Amino acid sequence: MDAVTRLRRLLDDPRSLFGDDELPATADLPRWLNPLPEWLENFGLNVAWVVVVINLVGTAFGFWYYGFQFSIEPVVMWPFVPDSPVATLFIALSLALWKLGRSNEYLNALAFFGCLKLGLWTPYVLLVFKSDFSYLHWAMYNFLFWSHLAMVVEAFLIQRYATFPIVAVFTAVVWYGFNDVVDYFVPLVGTPHHTLIPAEPILDGVVQHIAPAHELAAAGAVVLTLTATFLALSTRVVKVERGAV
Repeated sequence: MDAVTRLRRLLDDPRSLFGDDELPATADLPRWLNPLPEWLENFGLNVAWVVVVINLVGTAFGFWYYGFQFSIEPVVMWPFVPDSPVATLFIALSLALWKLGRSNEYLNALAFFGCLKLGLWTPYVLLVFKSDFSYLHWAMYNFLFWSHLAMVVEAFLIQRYATFPIVAVFTAVVWYGFNDVVDYFVPLVGTPHHTLIPAEPILDGVVQHIAPAHELAAAGAVVLTLTATFLALSTRVVKVERGAV
């Protein structure tokens, strides 16, 4: 079905947005592996191009949001600074390639890890350090909170069309594991490079990674990297067992 015919069909029957025509078959994953109801999966995948555009806009906004942090970070570490914008770029590329019939398992795994991890880490930090974020306008606070939770929803869309081969999951583990290392433990250049949190003051252009703020942020990141690894590998196992790979 070409794009024009599909659009006409959607306009004639908006309910088809929630149908599964021309979508990958569900793998009937257990609810703990994919908590999304099928109608929401279908909707997200049926409007995938809209989701792609939203994520590209979000990526641009994210790079703008990180502008100050870029100014105080060594240039060589810039690729490891804008965690959320990189994750939204991964999901945009993952969905776009899937829609074009050129799904890439490496991007799928990176997008799953990124959207799940950053989609949960940011709300976690916003809640744990809520009083420190009081400088944010309530609208911006809520935008950051809910837009990142939406990334978690996007992560679970990927399971519908991805198979998570071991080498792809390993690639995502290396990328996000290395991010955790330079963000919290061994910065390589300068000080740790995790997203700025207001609980850690900046003196003379240098972030002061004080306890317990640094440890709390690190714990959330590491736990979520491990969680994404477990879910991706578990999805792979279940799909293999059910002949969906």
